[in-house]
Amino acid sequence: MPQFTAKDVQALRKATGVGMMDAKKALVECDGDMDRAKDLLREKGLADAKKRAGRDANEGTVGFYVHQPAGYPTVGVIVELASETDFVAKSDRFQKMAHDVAMHIAAAQPKWVRTEDVPGELVDREKELIAREALASGKPERIVERIVEGRIKSFYKDNVLYEQEYIRTDQYEGKVGDMVTELAASMGENIGVRRFARLAVGEQDT
Repeated sequence: MPQFTAKDVQALRKATGVGMMDAKKALVECDGDMDRAKDLLREKGLADAKKRAGRDANEGTVGFYVHQPAGYPTVGVIVELASETDFVAKSDRFQKMAHDVAMHIAAAQPKWVRTEDVPGELVDREKELIAREALASGKPERIVERIVEGRIKSFYKDNVLYEQEYIRTDQYEGKVGDMVTELAASMGENIGVRRFARLAVGEQDT
């Protein structure tokens, strides 16, 4: 029998947000290894989260963040974080996620939530410009496609919220989209950023 205690089960529950039986099963399957159990639950949770992605998420909350570098507000962000139930929407973890995402948006200045939100004609135009520049600089045609692919990925990282690395690496290392998906996995609901708005003093609309 795997060697672990009730305290181990509680610690795993606290770290992952899963129920007691799921935590116990994971520890049994991983022979009491806490790190392996966390990885197992994370993988299972992410797979389940993808299955839930098509479900309606008509509840949620509005998170906000105001940046005051000189003692008065100069940047403000409001973000809608959607969930399936008000029970999840009211939870501290969900409310914190909405605030953290708003804070990230204030600093990173994304323009869209997901890659599919970027207008297709804009992506096509970017690809065309990148290809022209590459060819004009003497790059061989055989590698132009790879150059375009790499530059478009960079474009998404600069402009798409879910593709950006979360700014507070002391709290989470990875993309914002993965951070939201992991919350959805641990809470057992379809959770996602629906929309956001960012205002900054002196900045022009683009």
